[in-house]
Amino acid sequence: MEITREQALALLQKYNTEPFHIQHALTVEGVMRWFAQEQGEDPEFWGLCGLLHDVDFEKYPDQHCQKAPELLAEIHASDAMVHAICSHGYGLCSDVAPEHTMEKILFAVDELTGLIGAAARMRPSKSVMDMELSSLKKKFKDKKFAAGCSREVISQGAERLGWSLDTVLEKTILAMRSCEASVAQEQARLCG
Repeated sequence: MEITREQALALLQKYNTEPFHIQHALTVEGVMRWFAQEQGEDPEFWGLCGLLHDVDFEKYPDQHCQKAPELLAEIHASDAMVHAICSHGYGLCSDVAPEHTMEKILFAVDELTGLIGAAARMRPSKSVMDMELSSLKKKFKDKKFAAGCSREVISQGAERLGWSLDTVLEKTILAMRSCEASVAQEQARLCG
């Protein structure tokens, strides 16, 4: 049985009410859709995994990636989706390793979208639309900036993919540009 986006969004909202968490989920969904298209893969599946990757984080932060399978069972998520979602926390809160390209991308971009989002909020434009790779690299090197975003996980994600760090940073900027406006509109609609 295929899961619809409406089902996934309802599950996300059942367990997440904070506007920041909703925005992050929508952002990672959009980024994963962009990467799916770039890789010639299914943007629906990749997007839903991005949308639901932190489904358990807000209500169960101490059980992040442990509680997710139980919550995802409510919408009859496939084993592939559960594995992908649990693998994004590998080494931090999960022992499920990212195996497939999509899982490795999700692993890398989860933390990276947070870093890019924080960097965008510091810009006069408050946007990723005019963000340059060189600017992001400076923020990446500054360990005090967005300290909660693990540079080690981002770097590990790039290594797992066999991509340079610059490639992951640049592609994720492009992916965030592709969905920035729609994320803002949908977050406003959902969070009022």
